[in-house]
Amino acid sequence: MNQNQQPGFPDFTTHPQPPRSGEEPTVILPTGQYGAYTGTDFPAPAGVPPLSAHPAPAPAVERPRRRAGGFIAAAAIAAVVGAGAGIGSYAFLGNEGTGSPVSVTSGAAPQGPTLDGTVAAAAAKIEPSLVTIAVQAAGKGGIGSGVVLDNDGHILTNDHVVAAATQGGTITVTFHNGSTATAKIVGTAESSDLAVIKVEGVNDLNPATFAKSSELTVGQTVVAAGAPLGLSESVTSGIVSNTARPVRSGNNGDAVYLAVQTDAAINPGNSGGPLVDLNGAVVGINSSIASTSSGADGGQPGNIGIGFAIPSEVASRVASDLITTGKTSNAQLGVRLSGSDSELPTSVGVPLGEVISGGPAEKAGLQAGDVVTKINDFHTTTADGLIAATRFYPPETTVTVTFIRDGGSPQTVEVTLAAT
Repeated sequence: MNQNQQPGFPDFTTHPQPPRSGEEPTVILPTGQYGAYTGTDFPAPAGVPPLSAHPAPAPAVERPRRRAGGFIAAAAIAAVVGAGAGIGSYAFLGNEGTGSPVSVTSGAAPQGPTLDGTVAAAAAKIEPSLVTIAVQAAGKGGIGSGVVLDNDGHILTNDHVVAAATQGGTITVTFHNGSTATAKIVGTAESSDLAVIKVEGVNDLNPATFAKSSELTVGQTVVAAGAPLGLSESVTSGIVSNTARPVRSGNNGDAVYLAVQTDAAINPGNSGGPLVDLNGAVVGINSSIASTSSGADGGQPGNIGIGFAIPSEVASRVASDLITTGKTSNAQLGVRLSGSDSELPTSVGVPLGEVISGGPAEKAGLQAGDVVTKINDFHTTTADGLIAATRFYPPETTVTVTFIRDGGSPQTVEVTLAAT
């Protein structure tokens, strides 16, 4: 463990984000509800166009008995590497209590899984906790995925999966045994692209187990579960490609997080579903994908082996907040950043445009113009990287900020993060 590393949080030293020169933009797509949808201490990057829907024919396959039928639509958002948007849900056309906070186990153990070490065993473990979520609002609807949190009926998904229902509409949850129930929204966190919904009167629920995404290793096998293109109870497998990739997603591009990157196939409809290790424990919530095409020509962008999941530490913390209070807060440094994430990353760091009076950064001695190069052991090469690294931690966490002032040598300062 690095001497500056916070206990229980990832040491990013082995996987810094390198600078990329002259790299072509990559398109990041929402993975939640497959349909039209659009999550901060800081605004979304300049130049990111609004989302738009692109209808496409339904796939020529027999539809599962428990899934609502209809037509496919896709949504896409153009963004540079380091920014992103959720994968959208599978769209179709057609007619409260308290719970226990979500707990995280001691972590993933890729070298010695408690199951038999196969994808089949991991899939069998998570399947009873996996749900398909159908949202119907204003004559349109979408299908996403979710994961059961507790025996009280709380279910975790992406905010962009259920966003349409916040203004009226219905949410129907289908469980692994084919039973269905109507759900209500407990709370949403647009800036994390997460939401908790709840069903009532459902027995024999199977809460998922959460492991620490910070204990993942690059190359480790993971399994993505959900309802890609509305095909419920589907699983795909792949590896962890990066343990902390800064990604921007959500309805309005306001959700910024250090994503678990994977090459497991993730497509529209997977949003809100779990990414699990070989123990069947949740290490992330599938939320977005990268694509080489925005779909502006009417085509439907799909998986190219670059998918992103919200880390389990963030997901479980936000879920616990939403269950207990109905709301959540992000950690913040108390600064405004100059430039935008649309700019190419550099090896230097992120300059502070303004340090807010009375905020955590000012109290720690940071000044406007200081160039932040690391938050703990995460190298900050873009504005979104700095935002994501800050938001990985809960408010009131003390982090080590490495910075350069006036072109001098790197310095460090301890900053206690505040809540937004």
